[in-house]
Amino acid sequence: MDLIKTIEEGQKRPGAQAFNVGDTVKVYFKIIEGKTERIQVFEGLVLCMKNAGARRTFTVRKTSFGVGVERVFPINSPRIVKVEVVRPGKVRRAKLYYIREKIGKKAKVKQLVGGAVAAAVAARNARADAAAAQKEAEIKAEHKAEHDAAAAAEKK
Repeated sequence: MDLIKTIEEGQKRPGAQAFNVGDTVKVYFKIIEGKTERIQVFEGLVLCMKNAGARRTFTVRKTSFGVGVERVFPINSPRIVKVEVVRPGKVRRAKLYYIREKIGKKAKVKQLVGGAVAAAVAARNARADAAAAQKEAEIKAEHKAEHDAAAAAEKK
């Protein structure tokens, strides 16, 4: 059992963002189509968080053209570039499944307000931006090293 925990600890992403159920978030998710990569933004309300450790997931719900769309994201996925908290929510439940039946303004969640909350959200988003920039720099360095190695192999 200890072996499984050590493997899972190695798979955790160090820059995973802290956010809560009820927050409105923007998830920057990397989509790979053939050889091209692009970043798609999915903005919505965090309904729930499930599991623990490396298998931890969160569900985000948004309304698109009058239809509710839910998507489950693994927190430690390498395809998640960053998670930005748009608006912190004030909820008293761990799972917001009741939101699925609500329509219009009833589907809203109260917003946490205050100077300390705004400062905490700004700090969280700044940490997420820094982690995303560091990860992007690492990826670019890897690509450059691979490109240089391929170019050196071609010259020989």
